[in-house]
Amino acid sequence: PNEAKFRKLFEPLIEQFCKDVRVNPQSEPEYTLATGRADAVFSRLVIEYERPGKLRPNLTHKATAESLEQVKRHLQGLAQQHQHKHDRLGGVIFDGKIIGFIRYVHDRWLEDTPSEANVHALARFLSWLAGLSSGIALTPENLFRDFSLEQRRSSEIVQRLFQALNKKLAFSNGLVARLYQQWRIFFSEAIDYSEALGGRKLPALKAWAARAGLAISSKEQGEQFFFVLHTYFALLVKLLAWLALSRHMGGKLGGPSFAALATADSEKLCQQLTGMESGGIFRLFGISNLLEGDFFSWYLHAWDHDLESAVRAIIQQLDQYDPTTLSIVPEETRDLFKHLYHRLLPREIRHNLGEYYTPDWLAELVLRRADEEFFTQSPHDHELLWRQRLLQTRFLDPACGSGTFLVLVISRLLEIASALRVRESEVLEAILRNVVGFDLNPLAVLTARVNYLLAIAGLLEHRRGEISIPVYLADSVRTPALGEDLHTQGAYQFPTAIGSLEVPAVLCTPERFDRFCTQLEEALNCNLPTDKFLQETRSLLGNDLWEERTERLVRELYDHLSALHKGGLNGLWARLLKNNFAPLTVGQFHYVVGNPPWINWENLPDNYRQAIKPLWIRYGLFPHGGMDTILGKGKKDISMLMTFTVADRLLRSDGKLAFVITQSVFKTRGAGQGFRQFQIMHDGRWVADLAPVHVDDMVKLNPFEGAANRTAVLVLQKGKPTSYPVPYTVWQKNQGQRFTCDSTLSEVETATRRRKLLAQPVDQNDRTSPWLTGSEATLQALRRVLGPSDYQAHEGANTGGANAVYWLQVVEKRPDGLLVVRNLTEGAKIRVPQVTECLEPDLIYPLLRGRDVQRWRAEPSAYILMVQDPVTRRGLDQNTLQRQYPRTLAYLQQFESVLRARAAFRRYFTGKDKGGQLVETGPFYSMFNVGKYTFA
Repeated sequence: PNEAKFRKLFEPLIEQFCKDVRVNPQSEPEYTLATGRADAVFSRLVIEYERPGKLRPNLTHKATAESLEQVKRHLQGLAQQHQHKHDRLGGVIFDGKIIGFIRYVHDRWLEDTPSEANVHALARFLSWLAGLSSGIALTPENLFRDFSLEQRRSSEIVQRLFQALNKKLAFSNGLVARLYQQWRIFFSEAIDYSEALGGRKLPALKAWAARAGLAISSKEQGEQFFFVLHTYFALLVKLLAWLALSRHMGGKLGGPSFAALATADSEKLCQQLTGMESGGIFRLFGISNLLEGDFFSWYLHAWDHDLESAVRAIIQQLDQYDPTTLSIVPEETRDLFKHLYHRLLPREIRHNLGEYYTPDWLAELVLRRADEEFFTQSPHDHELLWRQRLLQTRFLDPACGSGTFLVLVISRLLEIASALRVRESEVLEAILRNVVGFDLNPLAVLTARVNYLLAIAGLLEHRRGEISIPVYLADSVRTPALGEDLHTQGAYQFPTAIGSLEVPAVLCTPERFDRFCTQLEEALNCNLPTDKFLQETRSLLGNDLWEERTERLVRELYDHLSALHKGGLNGLWARLLKNNFAPLTVGQFHYVVGNPPWINWENLPDNYRQAIKPLWIRYGLFPHGGMDTILGKGKKDISMLMTFTVADRLLRSDGKLAFVITQSVFKTRGAGQGFRQFQIMHDGRWVADLAPVHVDDMVKLNPFEGAANRTAVLVLQKGKPTSYPVPYTVWQKNQGQRFTCDSTLSEVETATRRRKLLAQPVDQNDRTSPWLTGSEATLQALRRVLGPSDYQAHEGANTGGANAVYWLQVVEKRPDGLLVVRNLTEGAKIRVPQVTECLEPDLIYPLLRGRDVQRWRAEPSAYILMVQDPVTRRGLDQNTLQRQYPRTLAYLQQFESVLRARAAFRRYFTGKDKGGQLVETGPFYSMFNVGKYTFA
């Protein structure tokens, strides 16, 4: 048909589509503009029809170029006539066989190469028609609306991923199974899965999985579901990164268009996604490590028609978003990902995993406490000094999460650079050199890298070469260790799902290690013979450092990875090596800032706890042993250890560390004792002072969403002797004032009052004793009355979370002496059914809770079933209980599975016998931390 007949056939289809999807664009056929007559205008979309067969899939084709130029003029006329912004418009050329798209991006018209009008290209056309009529903004709210688990497209892709993963895990030696196992190793380093996703916490995960149409029945399936959720979120983040680069910087950086995904056929789509997952797409934009063959690219090895359809639905929905609403202002992009992730997982599950939303206002406060002048003052005075600080000051977040602290630092650096008019290329190089993050969570690392990328997006066109985002998948606490036995001596060891990788120590220097890993990856990719790789490594080291032992270790490493490469298990291990060794090679920093993980020693995974125990001892943080450890003095948090490890290895002399940390480190007698030495010790030998400079006590604010953590902000300075008293600011809410996690720091300050106090050790002769806080006058008064106490404090009876079993209400006393009791289940951590039973009275005691204690008066409000032997500090012998208190034993047996599942019971009352079999060292109803004083 000719052009007129073609239009007559096509336009009714458009009208029907608009009606079906309830879009009502202002339709103007043959619309007259100052630039001429457009064939059709639908709100902000201009369509130019051509005679069938006139166009070609080539931008240099004369008729095609003329058609695009004509649409461009019409778009300019439409912008002028209706006061539209150019980047809010779009144009299409179409001849029935070939279709092309044009948009205004970064001050220039961007023309996508026309393509065949296949189903995918036509779907994109319809998406543009809908999108340019509705203008979908790329915001956390809209992303949550379109990509939450309740959405059909989201639940479908999660189901497809879950099914594909289960099929692949049946082949335990396959690449997908290996990637899954390596993810578990990294992700479970600081999380006990049996606690976080299993046992009594499994129901919350089951309920959440049900929203995606999945039935989860075991801890193992819970882990797999969580891996699938991570994969889904990672895919969204990667695609959003591509969208941002393509539509905001594609014209300047010359990278591939995101539109290629939306119009690609099946084979091309898989190829494009493979290029994205390998990092190749982002390397075309000049970014070498945004993606490094991570754990979440496994879905490409399970690719089939069903999975393709689910992924395509996600891409097509993203393509409907108005790209002009994706702001690359750092604060907004950070919120984009953080809010989306925290809405994909409910609070209860995130808290089970130890994941807490760090409010931006709290991160900003931490940075100000680290350096008030740098983060608040104008840089116009002493410009030379400010320029030097801008280009040379180094910041590290050793547990960076999604990158909140990193992005805030970058935002401030950009602000200073703009005020000082520093060249963009210099600023970019300084940021990449000086703003660094580590994290153990692979998903957090990916998200932080993309947030980092978006924060520096405005500088990318000024790069002088390929850049690397300095966010690493690494453990700030447990860095690679030197081997100690005859075989591994002189080598650093790196545990993986494919066995321990060993690298000669002589290669693990900042000057050599990155080059070695790059050579290793390139050699594997081109199947370089072992001897050739040995020659390259020898050239890197030089003959003086090349020894027989070094050659043997390099040969074994290369042969191991080469065998994996030839077996299809490639693309990851050399990059994991580079990331894991980053704490050894990145140098030292002026400021270490962040919110380290708050995980109690007893809740760490067994293997990880044993691996880091020597570090606790080395730094003098674990002076207790035996039953003292069980009785609360060992209740240490890993944030304490991270403070000392990063201050020792990564903080410069005179540098400052500013952490969000538990307030317990200042107030507890046993657990915080080693921490309060405020000295870096190596096996009892002094190395450096680590003086407290300031503390913010936020216990009464509860700044974390839905969590009653004892929050504090601590600033330490390395190389400065500790001097008391220490400034200690207590934050309290003003009556009637409220703030949220999304409030600004100024809003929080308005809603609170701050009492400026001082802190010093209770015992001035013991610098490690708990802190006393008050005004100067109060402290002076207390010094006169302080002395030995007639009382000794004890925690009391810790049920390990099973209060609903042990805490009782006495209903009545029977004539035969038995007590009718009912267990108290309201507000309990572990949920158990409420029962009413008759029990022997001998083991039932009055229970004094904190709320029962008033000034000069204490009155018990409940009772506790106490079945402990105060001498052995274990439960009474079960035979004794059976003979003397059979009703009590029968009552406890109702909850046997719950009591055995307690973390404290498994940690302290189970062990392995000589044959390696797991045995219980106390009855299932045993408590820890219960001695004779509990019965006083």
